[in-house]
Amino acid sequence: MARTDIGPPDYREMLPEVIKNNYGKWRYHEITKPGVMKHVAESGDELYTVRVGSPRLVSIDFLRDICDIADKYCDGHLRFTSRYNIELMTPKKDNVDPIIGAVKKLGLPVGGVGDCISNIVHTQGWIHCHSSATDASGLVKAIMDELDDYFIKFKLHAKLRIAVACCINMCGAVHCSDLAVVGIHTKPPKVDNSRLSAVCEIPSVIASCPTGAIRRHPDKDINGVEVREDRCMYCGNCFTVCPAMPLADSEGDGVAIFVGGKVSNARKPPMFSRLAIPFIKNNPPRWPEVTNVLKKIVEVYAENSRTYERMGEWIERIGWEKFFRLTDIPFTEQHIDDFTFATQTFRTTTQFKW
Repeated sequence: MARTDIGPPDYREMLPEVIKNNYGKWRYHEITKPGVMKHVAESGDELYTVRVGSPRLVSIDFLRDICDIADKYCDGHLRFTSRYNIELMTPKKDNVDPIIGAVKKLGLPVGGVGDCISNIVHTQGWIHCHSSATDASGLVKAIMDELDDYFIKFKLHAKLRIAVACCINMCGAVHCSDLAVVGIHTKPPKVDNSRLSAVCEIPSVIASCPTGAIRRHPDKDINGVEVREDRCMYCGNCFTVCPAMPLADSEGDGVAIFVGGKVSNARKPPMFSRLAIPFIKNNPPRWPEVTNVLKKIVEVYAENSRTYERMGEWIERIGWEKFFRLTDIPFTEQHIDDFTFATQTFRTTTQFKW
């Protein structure tokens, strides 16, 4: 079969030699200190992994600096995890401390392994996403500046995963993370009918709305559309197909906070996150209201949870009533699920956990 350049290269070609030689034959691994793992194979070979926090959007100079460290200490090998942690791997124990020293000179933290917060998975935000209701990179930077201590130290009883999605399309892992920040619009799109018919196909615009909120303008002299605000759910689908219907609004855009999701199947099945705070207005560049409430939730969780207990499991044990009381989060009408089939999951017992 002829070799071509179609498709990605075989990942096995890029594995470190110690992993190639012991593929599928690892006996155990352990966390030796924050950010450092030791893997031991059946053959007795050892592999040390140093996990480093990293921004998602990086420069060429940044990548070159990281690659220089990998070339010097790791035989040129490094990897990025699904949450954008950098992992530098070496079979030499003596290289671990020099790696840590080198990445710290770049201003990068070492941690994110075990009972701590890992890097925040997030979407594109104002940098790339056309329908974003909040920024992602800037917001994540502000959050991790507040929670840095929980990344570099073992201050939790279990792992904690945070995600940020810049709009409700949620191309991040917000629905299955312990803590999640979701950007939301609260105002309908602003229709510019003066240019809509020139840059958009009106039938496509009408068809793009999942709730039927868009219809032809009732004034026959206007070749455009109007939005029924009572039907609009601010999803941004219309703006995706029509730039003459911008949705972003400095007053109406902000974030919601969700808690309690997880992917793990340990102890309890995977869990979806649930609403904790319905709306916090954007306040860039540091988003103090968002960072303060997230830090409060993490501190309360760290103080009251049990060993191996993920956030959703902790909330289920103490009850949502006590969660709202401990975190000083007000309970509002937005917390009441009014979805058509929500009655199947309503708590109907009178045995509340106060």
